[in-house]
Amino acid sequence: MKICLFAVNGSWSHTNLAIRCLREPLEKAGFDVELLECTLRDPCSFMLEKLWNSNADIYGFSCYIWNIGIMLDVARDLKSIRPDSTIIFGGPEVSFDTERFSSLPYISCVVCGEGEDILPEICEKIRDGKYFERTVSSNSGAFRFTDTGILYRDEEQTGTILYYESSRGCPYNCSYCLSSATKGVRFKSVGKTISDLEKFETLRTDCKIIKFVDRTFNADPGRANEIWKRLLSDRFTKHYHFEICASLLNEESFSVLSEFPKGKIQLEVGLQSTCPETLYSVARHIEPSEVISAVKRIHKVGNIHVHLDLIAGLPYESYERFTKSFNDCYGCCDKLQLGFLKLLHGTALRQDLEKYGYICEKKAPYTVLQNNWISYPELQRLHRIADALERYDESGNFAHALWYLLTFAESPFSFWESLADYLDNHDSRPLRKISQPDAYRYLLEFGKSSVTGCDETVLRDFICTDFKASEHKNPPYFLRHV
Repeated sequence: MKICLFAVNGSWSHTNLAIRCLREPLEKAGFDVELLECTLRDPCSFMLEKLWNSNADIYGFSCYIWNIGIMLDVARDLKSIRPDSTIIFGGPEVSFDTERFSSLPYISCVVCGEGEDILPEICEKIRDGKYFERTVSSNSGAFRFTDTGILYRDEEQTGTILYYESSRGCPYNCSYCLSSATKGVRFKSVGKTISDLEKFETLRTDCKIIKFVDRTFNADPGRANEIWKRLLSDRFTKHYHFEICASLLNEESFSVLSEFPKGKIQLEVGLQSTCPETLYSVARHIEPSEVISAVKRIHKVGNIHVHLDLIAGLPYESYERFTKSFNDCYGCCDKLQLGFLKLLHGTALRQDLEKYGYICEKKAPYTVLQNNWISYPELQRLHRIADALERYDESGNFAHALWYLLTFAESPFSFWESLADYLDNHDSRPLRKISQPDAYRYLLEFGKSSVTGCDETVLRDFICTDFKASEHKNPPYFLRHV
């Protein structure tokens, strides 16, 4: 009997780790398993044809907030053209409030939680013609994931980013995060982790970035330090991304991290807010000043790219208070990521909708639209600021010009707020649709018209320097001195 495990990824450079976790247990149970991966840019008709051509008996759909709409549409059409097939949904998005999916006639079964143990059992029942429940929950924590390897095979064509899981679970219980739905953390040993990473180096020469999916890589600081020490070896040539808790970094951590060559390690730190009342309300028990101090210390060395995350829309944080969180963090890291709260099914915060006056999108990804402290127009303004930050700051293509313009700003937030408002008033297109020359032109015009003290000639020179560095061609007419 054949099983097709289906995933829809954000882009071609990404892969789905979940379907690779399920492949080996299903093969051990005697099934022929095919992996099929598409991207959000692929038409549903293309996906449907690929699924049809798979000619599988059972289809397993890997469901997340970013692809659930597509999954439902494709599954419905697949069932209509392959009525004898069995369609199983699994993944974070369908593991909670499952009646949203188990009641749909084209979905035969919904798997909640980890699927490595339970999915082979369900498929065996289907193969043997036995009864199975429409909703099945795994015994979370029962599967020995610590014995698994890198899960990618030589014959697979993949993008430049591959994913690795060295621990499963999270020590924290933040009320907005699905990791809070399960308790405890399971770790692969240092030796096992390093052995797996060596296989990436020898078997996956096409891959450039290994991204750890561990929710808090340094939940065990001693283990994290030992793995980082091993990665200092020249035999590890790839770039490694870790999501960490900066408060757990100790002196040994700072010492080891300072030894890495530039660009080999990338760290992502979730601060979310610097408002104590906000952090307390979502059970995020960290001290913001400690996190910022640790991030600054790493950033100052200059060898590690550090991302710092903020989330807009959390309880007790108004637009004005979020301004402070932004200003507290800006400049202490390489990349300040501005995200927006999503009220995920299965999280404690979603159960407190009325308490906090939340209104969110009815469909995935359930982004917050307003609450008791921040209005819809204010959140939309923050969305525009986030777009401006992503286009101008995160790309690194405007570094000299931004440095110059920010010297005249009352605060970092006031600068980005003004720039976002200017762009919104002068071009109705989303920022991602604006050409690169236009992006430079708007920055020049913004500086000339809206930044008090800005010298047009100096700004043009800085923008010209940025343009030449990123575009590698002669600057357009508006950057030439007249």
